[in-house]
This record gives sequence, structure tokens and C-alpha cells, in this order.
Amino acid sequence: MDSDNFSVVSEFVLLGLSSSQDLQLFFFIFFSVLYVAIVLGNLLIILTVTSDANLHSPMYFLLGNLSFVDICQASFATPKMIADFLSEHKTISFNGCIAQIFFIHLFTGGEMVLLVSMAYDRYVAICKPLHYVVIMNRRMCTVLVMFSWVVGLVHTLSQLSFTVNLPFCGPNVVDSFFCDLPRVTKLACLDSYIIEILIVANSGILSLSTFVLLISSYIIILVTVWFKSSAAMAKAFSTLAAHIMVVVLFFGPCIFIYVWPFTTYPVDKLLAIFYTIFTPILNPIIYTLRNKDMKVAMRKIVTHYLKPKKITEMPLVIRNSLY
Repeated sequence: MDSDNFSVVSEFVLLGLSSSQDLQLFFFIFFSVLYVAIVLGNLLIILTVTSDANLHSPMYFLLGNLSFVDICQASFATPKMIADFLSEHKTISFNGCIAQIFFIHLFTGGEMVLLVSMAYDRYVAICKPLHYVVIMNRRMCTVLVMFSWVVGLVHTLSQLSFTVNLPFCGPNVVDSFFCDLPRVTKLACLDSYIIEILIVANSGILSLSTFVLLISSYIIILVTVWFKSSAAMAKAFSTLAAHIMVVVLFFGPCIFIYVWPFTTYPVDKLLAIFYTIFTPILNPIIYTLRNKDMKVAMRKIVTHYLKPKKITEMPLVIRNSLY
């Protein structure tokens, strides 16, 4: 790399969600509670899916992986954002900034493909029920999960390939709570037009194409169920309506930010909250609390670990020590 292209910026300043000092404590408490709920809620899903034999099916296998991705996605920037609410100097090192860009695109790219995989699972279950066991076997489920991570890795590495060597020689203020790629590239000491085109070709097309695939699969499922019975149609619509809401909240901000990265808006950092914080907490609610099997299994888990055991259920050594 030429000396003219050498990056002299060693750190970036993150402006966060708001400059108001009165809101900092409120944001600290609010997002701390949200983050704890995200981690505990998704961990409970993973524990439930892995420990209950009745949930060892393709749908719940994919759901458990989605919960893991949600924890990762909420953790790449949220803890630092929470800590920054109590800090006057909200800075992040250059390497830390690049790491945030890497992880956000790894996890969001993987989650997009994972959501498509879950929609495909429902499509096969509803539209081809007789072939479901054959199609959605263990090998297929493993391939779908591995493919989501491969797509996420390829996606984020392609983003970093034209970001990590950008020259940053002056402005270092990022108007967001994390290193958002469109905002960081605008700080480079060169014309960022080509970079923005690459962002559209990468993130924009990925988010838009997976969104279209998801909506198309939901439409096919609804049409298929509609021809079977009106009662099944109402039940399917009730279930898919909640799924579509999560998909819109996740993909909407991504498409808005990355399909049109040429102009950044103040609302962009608020939209980023949806796919970094709100979606990871909505997924457990939508995909589990509306599911009877998951609620029963979770109740067993909570009862098993939290309910005090009777003396007769305790090990013999512990019972003897009580007397």
C-alpha cells in the first residue's frame, strides 16, 4: 500500500444514539435490561431445544441456531454501547471498528440465509408433507446451517476487502453507536462513490434478494393452505403474520440503509437498533411464545431447575446431612 493511502486514524469517535446527558442513564438502564433479556431468552431456547427430545426436529434445530446467531448479533456492539452511555469519551480503536464491521455482516448475512432456511422448512412441511422427512433430514439441516455461516463469512470478507485498506487521514467521527459501514466509508480520504456502489452490490442485493425469497415463500404457503381449508388458512395466516412482522423489522432497516448508502440520514442509527437489538429479542417471542410445544418444554425446564426438590428426591448423601 502506498504511503499516500496509509491510514493515520488510530481511533474513531462514536456519537451514540443521543448527545443529551439527561437520556444517558435512561438508555443505560433500558438497553441493559433488553440485552439481558436477549441473552437469557435465547439461551433458554437453546437449552430447551437441546434438552427436550420432543423438539429434536428440523424446525427446532434451525430455531436453536437462530437463537445462537441472535445472541452473537446482539453482542457485537450492544455491550460497548451500554458502557458508552456512562462514558464521556465514546471512542473505539481502528481495529475494533474493523472488527465490528466484520461481525455485523457475518451475523446479519448468516441470519438472512437462516431465516430463508426456516421458511423453506415450513414450505416443505406444509406444501410437501409426505416428503418432509426425506427432504428435511439431518444432513439437509446441517447443510443449511453451514451454508448460512459460509454466506455470512463470504459476505463480510468481501466487505472488508475494500474497507480495511481505505485511507483515513482526517475526520474520525461516526454518527452512530457502532461502526456502520456506510458511515465509516464516508470518512475515507477519497471519493467513496465506487465503494458505495460495491456496498449496494453486496449488502443491498443480499438483503433485498433474501427478503423477496422470504415473502415469496410465505405467499406460496398461504396460497397452498387457502386451497385446503379456510380454518387452516386462518391458522397459517395468524402464525405467518407474526413471522412477517419480524422479517420486515429485520430486513426493512437493512434494505433502507444498504440499498441507498449514498446518503446517510439521522434516522439510520435508530433503524440499526431494529436489526441489532429489537429483532434478537422479538425472535424468541414470535417463534416460541406462540408455539405450544415450546411453551410446554420451557415450562418443564423452568420447573426442573427452579422448583425446590422434595427431600425424597434429593441424593442420599444430601438427605443424610439434613438430619
